[in-house]
Amino acid sequence: MIRMCTNNTTTTVDIVQGVMYIPVFLFGFFIHVAALRAFIVKRNSWTDTHIYMLNLAIADTTLVLFLPVRIYDAFICLPITYFCTVLISIHYINMYASILTTAAISVHRYLAVRFPMQTRSWRKKKAIAVGVCFIIWGLLIGTCAAFSGENSPEKLWTCYERRKNKPLNKTFMIFMVVVGFLIPLIIVLFCSSQILSDLSKVDNTSANKKAVTGIVRANMIVFIVCYTPIHIGFLVNYFIKPPPNWQNTVMPAHIYLIVSEWIASTNCCFDSISYYFLLKSSFS
Repeated sequence: MIRMCTNNTTTTVDIVQGVMYIPVFLFGFFIHVAALRAFIVKRNSWTDTHIYMLNLAIADTTLVLFLPVRIYDAFICLPITYFCTVLISIHYINMYASILTTAAISVHRYLAVRFPMQTRSWRKKKAIAVGVCFIIWGLLIGTCAAFSGENSPEKLWTCYERRKNKPLNKTFMIFMVVVGFLIPLIIVLFCSSQILSDLSKVDNTSANKKAVTGIVRANMIVFIVCYTPIHIGFLVNYFIKPPPNWQNTVMPAHIYLIVSEWIASTNCCFDSISYYFLLKSSFS
């Protein structure tokens, strides 16, 4: 049985959720502190790469910092208020900020590898990076504001879960899946595959080439593994009609969505490792 916040009860599913998010928070928090120190304290000058990495770090760190609230909710049920709406918005805005920033970084790497001389001569690289980051946040905050009613208290079953008989707005779901995931996925796959192809043609067996190749390949795989399940979960839960007694039924599709949300949240840990080492690569 899935809990009701009004009864302030918890189930095995909730407890497992809380336990699963604890290592994500602990590992994510400490490794982000180390990574932020690496490119803020130890770097003498900022480049466009640092701007993209900082934006990614801000998104991931914010998501991590709010995980204790989700852990608390798993063990001690929070009341369903507009505070829950804010929490859900913060979680997903930062998740999609990470997705879109990763896509932007992929384009940045691709241009640096495919057109090294041209990109080095650009005079406004920093301004472009700042502009891209502002566009990402503006798009996400604007979308969240436009569809703010989608996670209003009357549509929530718990502080972090929607009522199964109230599916997401079709336009909102399509926007999340297509703009928030499929387009960035295509960008990441194209740019990463092109980078790997170009590097494979270079007659160079240096450690730097191997490191860059490994990082690009790992980032692509992590992106696919972390973000594909949750968007499949969105689609499945949208099209599956819940049973009349959905309040007392543990639906497999719902369990899948819970697990996929956790998988997506682990990406912040992998991102922190990624940009920590990327700051030492040739893309700086």
